[in-house]
Amino acid sequence: MTIALSTVHVIVDDPDAALTFYRDTLGLTVRNEVKQGDFRWITLSTASQPEIQLVLSQPHAGRSQDDGDTVAALLAKGELGFVNFRSDDLDAVFEKVAAAPGAEVLQEPASQPWGVRDAAFRDPAGNTVRIEQA
Repeated sequence: MTIALSTVHVIVDDPDAALTFYRDTLGLTVRNEVKQGDFRWITLSTASQPEIQLVLSQPHAGRSQDDGDTVAALLAKGELGFVNFRSDDLDAVFEKVAAAPGAEVLQEPASQPWGVRDAAFRDPAGNTVRIEQA
């Protein structure tokens, strides 16, 4: 039996701002975009791992009003978890992300006690994004 990661969902309040961050700043490629009413699901992937998808969706997409409100409140507080990426040039990625509109630097590149060198940001929706040196 084989199990592999296929999809990671990231909740965002502004799909256009998130798309600018993940596509234009981090360099992910849009694979699919689905619209349903007022909501969008945007699927992206990296060139090095095209089989792993990152799906951007909105708090109320596919949820009840109450559940969407709860998710939106957690997103506003920055409490929805995080996504980790790996790069072969952390310093170059850090400079690019630090200059991007809507991104907030949480931690400059630093060596961690668990053995990686990484940096941390918040995307335009407030999600934590960590990028480690490959």
